[in-house]
Amino acid sequence: MPAVTIRNLSEETHRALRVRAAHHGRSTEAEIRDIIEAAVRPPERIKLGSLLTAIGRDAELSDSDVDVLQRSRDTTPAEPMTFE
Repeated sequence: MPAVTIRNLSEETHRALRVRAAHHGRSTEAEIRDIIEAAVRPPERIKLGSLLTAIGRDAELSDSDVDVLQRSRDTTPAEPMTFE
């Protein structure tokens, strides 16, 4: 599992992290993981599948429209890249 070292963190920030962690009943390390996770993967983010579904609804695609699109898809397997 990857590890991250944070240098030059002020004493005030470190103290605030320890207080926040204690308030949530977990270690400072667990609190920092939670803060980073919330920052980079917010729960309100739009996920690709949901976005595509919304686009289909906005375009008022019917089931038969989707069937036509599925049939016209290129199902040929992709060739792997070569670097020669």
